[in-house]
Amino acid sequence: MEALERPDAMAAKELSKRPVMLILDDVRSMHNVGSAFRTADAFGIEAIYLCGYTPTPPHRDIRKTALGAEETVRWQHFETVTAALKDAMDKGYEPVAVEQVHGSTPLHEFAWNQQQPLALIFGNEVAGVSDEALALARRCLEIPQWGSKHSLNISVSVGVALWELVRKDGSL
Repeated sequence: MEALERPDAMAAKELSKRPVMLILDDVRSMHNVGSAFRTADAFGIEAIYLCGYTPTPPHRDIRKTALGAEETVRWQHFETVTAALKDAMDKGYEPVAVEQVHGSTPLHEFAWNQQQPLALIFGNEVAGVSDEALALARRCLEIPQWGSKHSLNISVSVGVALWELVRKDGSL
């Protein structure tokens, strides 16, 4: 199979990025963290903020799913999600929770102005996005679901949300 001519890790860090960051709020699974890195790399987003007890690189279980993307996506750890959100907002990012709450906007109805950088907040695998993060979020986006389960794995949610944003931004 021919090489796909992808940039190496050094070159990938220097590529132009989409004005989106992920904020992982007390995500417990290293595999979910690794998958978020890999998806962030695939969609060319700016950064990932890891909060609370969310595991951080370097770790072999993160690398197992990230496949090196933890070296190509800028990341930072914060003790609290509040500190991470304050930093993101100070940098001009609009905090947006990806969570099912009353009044949330279905993801496919969200009209993103690409001039406004987004900080997409994803929460704990069991408890979801924390009350502290929801209080600071300017809006909540919901991924519609029609089955008997009412949630998706974080790694799947990250992929769905980023795909929908990229699909709408016209750069495909």
